[in-house]
Amino acid sequence: MMGLRNFVPYMTAELFRPFRIKMTSGQHYDIHHPEMVMVGKASTRVYMATRPDENERWHDLSMLVIESLEPLEASVSR
Repeated sequence: MMGLRNFVPYMTAELFRPFRIKMTSGQHYDIHHPEMVMVGKASTRVYMATRPDENERWHDLSMLVIESLEPLEASVSR
C-alpha cells in the first residue's frame, strides 16, 4: 500500500521535481507543482483538470489504489 512516506521525497525536495502518480486502473496524474497535491494518511487530493473542456477540480485518491510514484521526466521519455 502506498503511504505518506512514499510521497515525502517528492514533497520535501529542496528543488521540486514534477512526478507522476500512477493508479492501479492505469490512470495517472502528473504533478507539476507542490500545491497541486495534499497528502494524508489514507488518501491524497490532487488538483487538476481531467479534460481540456472541463473545469479544474480536486480529485480524491485512495492510497489503496495508488500503484506507484515516479519522476515525471522518466515517465514522459518512455
